[in-house]
Amino acid sequence: MLKYTGKIQPQAGEIDSDSGQLLYPYLPNEELIDVVNLAIYLGRPLLLKGEPGCGKTKLARAVAYELKLPFETWYVKSTSRAQDGLYTYDAVGRLRDAQLAASQMNKPEDILRISNPKTYVRWGPLGRAFQNDQRTVVLIDEIDKADIDFPNDLLLELDERRFIVEETGEKIRAKETPIVFITSNDEKELPDAFLRRCIFHHVEFPKTEQLEKIVMNRFPDSSSTIVEVTVKQFIILRQQMQTEIGRASKNVTTSELLDWFHALRRYPDDEVLSKLEGKLPDLGVLLKNWDDHVRYLKRVKSRE
Repeated sequence: MLKYTGKIQPQAGEIDSDSGQLLYPYLPNEELIDVVNLAIYLGRPLLLKGEPGCGKTKLARAVAYELKLPFETWYVKSTSRAQDGLYTYDAVGRLRDAQLAASQMNKPEDILRISNPKTYVRWGPLGRAFQNDQRTVVLIDEIDKADIDFPNDLLLELDERRFIVEETGEKIRAKETPIVFITSNDEKELPDAFLRRCIFHHVEFPKTEQLEKIVMNRFPDSSSTIVEVTVKQFIILRQQMQTEIGRASKNVTTSELLDWFHALRRYPDDEVLSKLEGKLPDLGVLLKNWDDHVRYLKRVKSRE
């Protein structure tokens, strides 16, 4: 039986063969590892919620990497339809080809292709996963961006793992149960019927020690002192923002911490330590709202 441990990590400089992007270690806690294995065992989608930047999206790729499974991604947009994840049908392309065929501009082999409606089916991430002989990891990212009906339109597919291509009558049933990860930023409530079919887990924002490990894994040649001081200042900033403005503004996230640390690497270590003692440098990497800048500058001025 497949089991995720969180211990098999990419090597330094390793590149993902599909996306061409650098791969980085993912450091899950024991609770997250357990719930992933529960979802794999039960064959249920794992719904991950938590504030942006807490690591929801990267978990699916980490699981696919360790288990050496195919990986499919479906980045949901406000215009996305549930069917897009299964298949799309190029009706316009078929009409164009039919018009060319009528004008006798096609070769005989093209006529056979055009006469087959399956020619115009384009499989989506779930559609490809269902037809794979191997279990496939599927990421449905930010499902709450779509229309409220979007999750309900996936109930049959996620529950019974089957669907019909209406244009061809073809019945598709999953050869192997995909391992589905669904992320949500809680921008809107998800329907109860959809939630019943999922396993739920709230991903906590990383604690100090875990943030330090994340930074050290991304920048392994860094001074541990620089990492500790940078993470400490980052956490202080997060806590101040939570205390003063609560949920009214965008808080700083792990991805911004990594960008900020990368920016600080331009300076010698002693200069970084000096800069971190006063007004934080490169604030535009962390604070993306002018009101947040103003509040921060007021705090700095009050300490002077």
